[in-house]
Amino acid sequence: MSRVPLERLAHGRSGDKGDASNIGLIARDATAYRWLRENLTPERVKQLLPGIAQGKVERYEVPNLLALNFILHSSLGGGGTASLLTDAQGKTHAQALLRCLVDVPDELLAQL
Repeated sequence: MSRVPLERLAHGRSGDKGDASNIGLIARDATAYRWLRENLTPERVKQLLPGIAQGKVERYEVPNLLALNFILHSSLGGGGTASLLTDAQGKTHAQALLRCLVDVPDELLAQL
């Protein structure tokens, strides 16, 4: 096992709507997608982003795109017009998740 940034396994994109942000992760290949699907649960995302994922985290699978989409409720301090946060939008949340360190089997990393 090696501890690597999640960006070794996936690309990401994020956005926001009201007080929720969404993070879409697109796996680099089918093997990485299987690992993401098995290991990146809503609970794990909440653990990885404690300062962002304040509320419920939902996960949607998009297997034809080798992607997962996470909705982070209550992650924007009320949203762009209601929040006192400097940046109350979710545009950077994917990058925050992709920089998190995760333990990944070396065999999987060798295939990427």
